[in-house]
Amino acid sequence: MTSSGASGIPLRYAVTNMDCAECATKVQGVVTRLPGVGAPQVNFTTQTLSLILDETQTPRSRLEQNLRAIGYPLELLGGRPGAPGTLGAEERPWHQTGKGRSALLSGALLGLAFVLGLVAPGLAFWAYTAAAAIGTWPLLRKAVASTRLGEPLNINTLISVAAVGAVAIGEAAEGALVVFLFAVGELLEQVAAGRARAGIRVLAALVPRTALLLEGTWTREVPADRLQVGQLVRVQPGSRVPADGTITEGAAALDDSPVTGESVPVHKRRGDAVYAGSISTDGVLTVRVDREASDTTLARIIHLVEEAQSSKAPTARFIDRFARVYTPAAMGLALLFAAVPPLLFGQPWHVWIYKGVALLLIACPCALVLSVPAAVTSGLAAGARRGVLIKGGAALETIGSVRTVAFDKTGTLTGNRPQVTDVLGLRAPEAEVVALAAAVETGSAHPLAAAIRDRAQGQAVPAAQDARAVAGKAVTATVQGRPLAVGSPRYAGEVAALSADEQAQVARLEEQGKTVVVLLDGSLVLGLIAIRDEPRPDARAAVARLKALGVRPLMLTGDNARTGRAIARDLGLEVEAELLPEDKLRRVAALRTAGKVAMVGDGINDAPALAQADVGIAMGSGTDVALDTADAALLRRGVTGVGDLIELSRAVMTNIRQNVAFALGLKAVFLVTTLLGVTGLWPAILSDTGATVLVTANALRLLRFRPAA
Repeated sequence: MTSSGASGIPLRYAVTNMDCAECATKVQGVVTRLPGVGAPQVNFTTQTLSLILDETQTPRSRLEQNLRAIGYPLELLGGRPGAPGTLGAEERPWHQTGKGRSALLSGALLGLAFVLGLVAPGLAFWAYTAAAAIGTWPLLRKAVASTRLGEPLNINTLISVAAVGAVAIGEAAEGALVVFLFAVGELLEQVAAGRARAGIRVLAALVPRTALLLEGTWTREVPADRLQVGQLVRVQPGSRVPADGTITEGAAALDDSPVTGESVPVHKRRGDAVYAGSISTDGVLTVRVDREASDTTLARIIHLVEEAQSSKAPTARFIDRFARVYTPAAMGLALLFAAVPPLLFGQPWHVWIYKGVALLLIACPCALVLSVPAAVTSGLAAGARRGVLIKGGAALETIGSVRTVAFDKTGTLTGNRPQVTDVLGLRAPEAEVVALAAAVETGSAHPLAAAIRDRAQGQAVPAAQDARAVAGKAVTATVQGRPLAVGSPRYAGEVAALSADEQAQVARLEEQGKTVVVLLDGSLVLGLIAIRDEPRPDARAAVARLKALGVRPLMLTGDNARTGRAIARDLGLEVEAELLPEDKLRRVAALRTAGKVAMVGDGINDAPALAQADVGIAMGSGTDVALDTADAALLRRGVTGVGDLIELSRAVMTNIRQNVAFALGLKAVFLVTTLLGVTGLWPAILSDTGATVLVTANALRLLRFRPAA
């Protein structure tokens, strides 16, 4: 029984041979039944097991021995459960793995028996019997161990019974062929899972092993995983950034594609954030380390992908429940077919036992159980390659069925970098208005002040003295002996008389959703500066794409109604403005009554609405609270990823339906042909092996996913 408390020590293991969903289910079942085990997490894609173990109830040696007995040796890994980037053992070539050797041995024995049957036909039966026995023995041993540990009905039991039954009725050749085809099917699942693990290891390998630590004017090469927050590192052209940080000196075009999926390098300069793993293409940078190696964006991506692969979608949970009923039901049906006709109707035992054994093989649930996780894993990998991070199968399944996508405005639909859009020189030239306003705003940290200073770059900005802020109204300073102020139109109306024409110009700019500040020289109005947080370049296209997908886009913003309406009008979507965080929460809850809702945001104030929505989507540039709360994150700059998410989800669900149809369809065909006597044992097991191949190949197609836009 699983311990409900949190007492015990956290352990993380690499689990050899755990290459499929069925394997993970067996490991989970055995571990869960042990007393003193808490929070077990099994991930077949990364071949890892994490748990909390109370060794006063279950010694560690017993846990390891039980799993080793059913064919899953363990290796203790360093790091805590859930630590980012901790994968299982290094990949070995397929022919050096246990399943690879098993397939080769079974194939060699089958070939040897075939040759011996040609040379000495009288010995053929015994040669095939030996091949079947040697190939079945490891499976039978695992089946007995699983039964002893409370997992009697599993794939090893099915194949063992089928192989022994085939030999018992004189069909040793087919029994040996069954064992060989099963070994091949197991090997195919292992290779498919290995490809998924390789994708994660590629991500982990993007971060350089060493970094150039800056110490005064000298640099020293140090291990990248030992960098500490606040240290400075030097990044040379063509080199990878060793840690998440902020540029303190230099400028360069950075290739962020390994992290965000951006297709072209992004120009970054002093003050801009950089990601570990990005490549500086053309400049020397000095970067201040902001995150340790275990907490970089890339490490968090790896961790979240691992978590997502171990998080089952609703469809996967249903398939698991179905398989738990389906397998024993199929075994019972096979027994009835084997026994009832001979006992009640005098039919020949050999014929009906043969059919019963064939039905037993058709009952193998491998392809069915693999149908969902294979598609989900490929979908998660495809999303990560396009800068779209999804935290689990449940979120991936839900996103495609949303009816409404609600966007926050600032930092989501807009870039959260206000820009000067208009300068009106009323009693001074425009260039002078900008230079004087920048002088007044020199020491201000307000985003509007930063926008004015950005506009003044390249101009000569005079020095300012006696700068002070008038709370909520203006900033004043003495510049070149003149008492200047940069303030709101309301403040300007208090200290100066705005003409009717000036008031009309202010109103016109504000109607466009712009914030207007007035430059004053005493009571004289020198000019007007209009500033707006402009929509992201891709926002209009992203909104139009959602409409084309049959999804309703909606803006929920805390900004004033005039600004909200102006931005919404430009982008072509509905808007609800002047909303507090609790208002957004209530609005999302109300929208859910009409269908599933996704919420897209980036700030702390968006976190409640992100949690309330059926799917929360955070901007990758957003706060940690938003990223932790959300079900998915867009790592690229822009919001086109929302449409990518919806299309990807729909593609994955289509793929899952195809996989289930392949798995059950082939079984249905061979069930009918077996009962009619058309096919026998080896086509029965081939139905499951063939379905496994089809399901795996179909799921891997998702790795080439490209949105329609």
